[in-house]
Amino acid sequence: MSALIKSSLARKMVMALSGLFLVFFLGQHFVINITSVIAPDTFNSWSHFMGHNPLVQFLLQPILIAGVVIHFVMGFTLELQNRAARGVKYVSYKGSANASWVSRNMLISGGVILAFIALHFYDFWLPEITHKYIESHPEDPTRYYAETVHKFEPIWRTVLYIIAFVLLALHLLHGFASSFQTMGINNKYSSAIQTFTKIYAIVIPFGFALIAIYHHLNPITH
Repeated sequence: MSALIKSSLARKMVMALSGLFLVFFLGQHFVINITSVIAPDTFNSWSHFMGHNPLVQFLLQPILIAGVVIHFVMGFTLELQNRAARGVKYVSYKGSANASWVSRNMLISGGVILAFIALHFYDFWLPEITHKYIESHPEDPTRYYAETVHKFEPIWRTVLYIIAFVLLALHLLHGFASSFQTMGINNKYSSAIQTFTKIYAIVIPFGFALIAIYHHLNPITH
């Protein structure tokens, strides 16, 4: 039993650390993407840098992919472990008597977000890899803005992204704060941390949704 507890705590710690890493990347990703709305030339410049810098491509990108895989594998493993340990499901939901809806459905929101990440890779990462390494096109540092806007022309893709961002917000509302609790951070700054995580969990996904809507409503006309 002691070994099982230690194993569970280790998984939670790994999940918390990988989650915090992904939250940091999410913020950095948002900073770059918002420039596609307010400064397209800057967006092209930053996107070109991220897409051609060797440090980003061959070190940070593999670390990011590993972080995604580790976080979701740990999440699914812990959820299944917790369900097995409970033995029985909640008979009924009575507000906060059992747990919040978000905390009880992290597996669902996590699965949808994972599917969204797969879609995002299909929409942006795979074409980028194909463009550079398979079709071997010459470098064009001005193509990123037009390609991004084009992706959001179909209403169905824009709606899918918005739904994913809503679920991301719900996932972060519970998961971001929980990461700090898992790491044992409980001091005079705990209240401020809780407030920050809630604001971050709402503002960043909402900002991504606005970017998708903006590009859908403002297509490039030729």
